[in-house]
Amino acid sequence: MKVTEHITKAKGETLFSFEIIPPVKGKSIQELYDNIDPLMEFKPPFIDVTTSREEYVYIDRDGLLDKKLTRMRPGTLGICASIKHKYDVDAIPHVLCGGFTKEETEYLLVDCHYLGLDNVMALRGDAMKEERYFEPTKGGHQYASDLVRQIQELNCGNYLHEVIETDNCANFCIGVAGYPEKHMEAPSLKTDLKRLKEKIDLGADYVVTQMFFDNKKYFAFVEAAREMGIEVPIIPGIKPIAIKKHLQLLPQVFRVDIPEDLIEAVEQCKTNKEVRQVGIEWCIEQSKELKKADVPVLHYYSMGKSDNIKAIAKAIF
Repeated sequence: MKVTEHITKAKGETLFSFEIIPPVKGKSIQELYDNIDPLMEFKPPFIDVTTSREEYVYIDRDGLLDKKLTRMRPGTLGICASIKHKYDVDAIPHVLCGGFTKEETEYLLVDCHYLGLDNVMALRGDAMKEERYFEPTKGGHQYASDLVRQIQELNCGNYLHEVIETDNCANFCIGVAGYPEKHMEAPSLKTDLKRLKEKIDLGADYVVTQMFFDNKKYFAFVEAAREMGIEVPIIPGIKPIAIKKHLQLLPQVFRVDIPEDLIEAVEQCKTNKEVRQVGIEWCIEQSKELKKADVPVLHYYSMGKSDNIKAIAKAIF
């Protein structure tokens, strides 16, 4: 079922969903199941599965360093198929511009269609670690809007090199990212909203936001998006702080502000166990306010761990 259909079917009730990351190569999928299992009591209608882009590694060969491209966390599509089979919930693969040619994207989408995956999350992806700015893959897309266009074309039977008349067209529901505190590369929030509107006009069906810790940022973002003419569901993405290092790491990587009250509470903690509890309590209060505002879904970034997400969900759902 499409995300938009799940939202309609809920008739105004706020749904619970979360995002997971594939295990590192060589790790068992069982660890992933062990973290999904405790969250199934809250009946998530869908689960997002991230896609990692390629990165360079250096292999020592007799004293000489050999530079190779690799993916440390492959398996997104296999995990989606496994989740759909094991839990009977919709699994949503993240589809990236970075690291994929247009042809590779088309093959991936065909596989998604064969597997009965009704939803995809269309993202540009991050720059590689060695790049200061995002560089498109040769033969790939530069912007998420281009990716949305390709997915929507495929929905109409328009493949890259031919138009196929068929009664078995894909019909993907397309999710895209939104940034309540603007994308780090956007010159202004208004410019960023214009880019978001482009993705919606090209066929995106819903928005999931980057994490935020101040609900006022989300509410202002939604209001500005509605004024811009964006009418699709805007799902808040939330992440509980879990370690003290997050105070530096999250603003640096994701360009988000952390409220002073939360900073002070984390700084007073003597252990990361205490920090984790502060993160849970803050996220519960965030979630209560968002649910009271009738957001369509509360979407949690779990980063592969479920104990704190379970504690939050138990207080909210």
